[in-house]
Amino acid sequence: MRFSKFLAIASQKLGQDKNCQELLEGLLQNGRLSMEQMVERAESSGRAGNRPIPDVVHDSLFKLLNAHFVERCPAPEPTLSPKVEEQPPPRKRGAKAAKIFEVPETLEQRLIEAARPVEVLRFSMGDTNPEAEKSEHYSQISGQKRKHDELEIAQDSGHADGAILWRANYDEFIRCLRHKACVEHVRSQFDDGVVNVLSAFLEATRSSEKIVKTEITVPLSLDNIYEEVMKNEVGRSMTLDRVEASLAALGCPGMDDYKINLRRIVEQAQTDEVESIVLKRYGRDAYRMFRFLSKTGGLVETEKISDSSFVDKNEAPKILYRLWKDEYLYMEKVAITVPRHSLCLLWRVDRYNLWEHVLDEMYHASLNLQLRLAHEIEENKELLSLPKDNNNKPLVKKMHHFEKVRNLLRSSLVKLDDALMLFHDF
Repeated sequence: MRFSKFLAIASQKLGQDKNCQELLEGLLQNGRLSMEQMVERAESSGRAGNRPIPDVVHDSLFKLLNAHFVERCPAPEPTLSPKVEEQPPPRKRGAKAAKIFEVPETLEQRLIEAARPVEVLRFSMGDTNPEAEKSEHYSQISGQKRKHDELEIAQDSGHADGAILWRANYDEFIRCLRHKACVEHVRSQFDDGVVNVLSAFLEATRSSEKIVKTEITVPLSLDNIYEEVMKNEVGRSMTLDRVEASLAALGCPGMDDYKINLRRIVEQAQTDEVESIVLKRYGRDAYRMFRFLSKTGGLVETEKISDSSFVDKNEAPKILYRLWKDEYLYMEKVAITVPRHSLCLLWRVDRYNLWEHVLDEMYHASLNLQLRLAHEIEENKELLSLPKDNNNKPLVKKMHHFEKVRNLLRSSLVKLDDALMLFHDF
């Protein structure tokens, strides 16, 4: 399901290059391929035109590598070097001498790091023009000695050119989808100027993100941001003051360098998604009370919730109890003895547990949709084999109904997958 989203991202980035799309589609379907296998696959399709097929595959792979949509596969059997215990530095007096505890790496983390190709070769063809390689892949490496050492390490790993395996870089695609979700959330709250500034900022800092779930972007100066904004047609009409105002709307402090808190944008999008679920499932009164508790953050008594959200005092306890029963709220009972003995109910939104509960509900909904889609296809498999020029009106009507149901289920799965990524991958 996500493969279509990945292909759409690559198509938008690489300008509708069909050869790149076919190569990427093959990697997504097969997991990993060697250069020889990619050439054989291209020969079987017969869409290379007049150019030699190996050259077409080579150029397409080079474009995908430059965009970081494809990478070399990790080593199949990584070896761990023995850990070297570092000697603790001499103790110093004063408040700054407090020892900082560092969480040790797990064995799994060490194996993943050992298997990962050195950065100098991760997105490198290994047999392209030396000057192009230097400009594209070594620009961030200072000094010839470090470059030479990393190449020696890669050669010692035993990868011959014919044995190199390539795979799709899923992290890069998920990162692009995360940026897209952040932009769409900001679009729902601000004008096009703020959206344009955020898009330009993310495009400028995308290559600097080391992990998908980057919380805060790397800093950029106002001049660099303005230069990036001016690259598109919408940004050319924006003044420097407008860019500064857009950065302020995004919550960036007005200093020499600007950073954007992506984690906060994702959390706001998650909150909006849960609030929309509450609105559709429980009604507007429940939505107002849930939204009030979500913004408050702490425990609030029933009467105060009713007054603040303008919900009838007789209906408020029933709605709150229903939300608690469905695990959308946390409830705490407090005994009050003064002036008389009574029981007070306090409510709040437990974000961590609620987010896990919502994600679990989404997984169940996705499974149900997939089962329903499989059932519809199985029930109407005879219709799929009918010729397109069939004139039997009852069958044609039934076929149209089946296609409508199938498209509805598939579009629902795509939308649900967007919500799943928001809570699981972003």
